[in-house]
Amino acid sequence: MDLQTLPGLFISHGSPMLAINPEQVGPALHRLSINLPKPHAIIVMSAHWESQALEVSTAIRAETWHDFRGFPAELYQLRYPAPGNPELAEEILHLFAEAGFAAHANSTRPRDHGVWMPLLHMYPEAEIPVVEISLPMNMTSQQIYQIGQTLAPLRERQMLLIGSGSITHNLAELSWHGQVEDVPQWASTFRNQVVNYLSHGQYDEVLDWQNLPYVRRNHPTLEHFAPLFFAMGTGPRFSLVHSSFTMGALGMDIYRFD
Repeated sequence: MDLQTLPGLFISHGSPMLAINPEQVGPALHRLSINLPKPHAIIVMSAHWESQALEVSTAIRAETWHDFRGFPAELYQLRYPAPGNPELAEEILHLFAEAGFAAHANSTRPRDHGVWMPLLHMYPEAEIPVVEISLPMNMTSQQIYQIGQTLAPLRERQMLLIGSGSITHNLAELSWHGQVEDVPQWASTFRNQVVNYLSHGQYDEVLDWQNLPYVRRNHPTLEHFAPLFFAMGTGPRFSLVHSSFTMGALGMDIYRFD
């Protein structure tokens, strides 16, 4: 069987409403999936699985978790019943151990919306095995980048690596209802600087995130930015797949790393 190398991706998964109101990013995710070879498996680091230690889901079929409140009832009816892949999860645990990362198996963790919501648009049949890995809260940006580097060889076996977060994520400053205002300058400046650094191969400038402009206004907490560090580790060549904002300041960018 000829295997094709897949990219690593950073996906801004946005509000849970993306599942039923895809706006611009849903079609962009669909187009991306049909332009890629079909993955043998998908490995996702999600902003919504923060952990103390690095963990890997070994579930045979993880439950769909609606890890949010206050949204329309139809959202809670959605399921993404893709199988897990315990054998691949064990291989990932072995790769982490070889790279010096202490990692643990987790067979009970349900699948959060950072995983299933973008995959609903990319692979709606839910037939490709999915393995989720956690986001260790105490790791540095460089360590999370190294996690991506550790798993990068799996791309050559037609496995898709995804960091699922958001390029900007200040929920307190979004336009949740009514007229959406123009993208605020602090959000566009931050996003443009990150893309400029990535476009010029200046990964260290992004990993040194404390010096990015308006970083704390865009990310009061870092968990939605950190999956980008993972995606950056999966490949040295950056390309911009999609860029848009919704609800004013919520960036919906998709990045590809080859």
